Amino acid sequence: MLMAQAQNPLTGQMSGTVANFVTSTHGTKNVIRSKAFNPRNANTAAQQLQRACFSLVVDEYQSWGGITDLGFPEYSEGQSAYNLFMAANLPGAIDKSGAEPIIDYSLLQVSAGSLPIVVVGNVTVGAAGISISYQTNVRIPKINATDEVVAIAKTNIGEILMDTKARGAETTGTILIDYPGIKAADVKCCYLFVRSADGSKASRSVHIPIN
Repeated sequence: MLMAQAQNPLTGQMSGTVANFVTSTHGTKNVIRSKAFNPRNANTAAQQLQRACFSLVVDEYQSWGGITDLGFPEYSEGQSAYNLFMAANLPGAIDKSGAEPIIDYSLLQVSAGSLPIVVVGNVTVGAAGISISYQTNVRIPKINATDEVVAIAKTNIGEILMDTKARGAETTGTILIDYPGIKAADVKCCYLFVRSADGSKASRSVHIPIN
């Protein structure tokens, strides 16, 4: 929008709309702003889809109740875990193949960072909950036995599940998401990632298929 200032002793203070101009007073000066000559249509199909996708990812972030903030600790000044979650999942975690966009949970990232990704082994859903085995890989640089393994899941009715444990120094480890009686059909999505012991770094999350 173009802007000009004027102080005319004949007109004095100005306000209101004249033709393609909007006038107002700022202190002792009259301010004249021109309206946009060719306003863009802000409601095209592409813009509607963009807004729908953005709202979808915002809703997904909120549905985790803040737990995903644990997975995005490596943000710079002026950013937040929310910003990193949005950047990680727009538009990569959205399936646009249907009539309406939806979240593709196999592509959703609930964590990201500089630590090596965790290697997942066997996954079972039993009477005690969801059991996930993983390789500790403690001989790889940046990996420590004191790292925290984080397993999170969401049920079809919106329950948020989380359990954590130290990575450990053995060749493999196992983490259990404690939920007695849960069935595979109850689980919407499940992920595993690791954080440094002080919580300052994280790995990219791994989607855990629950069959």
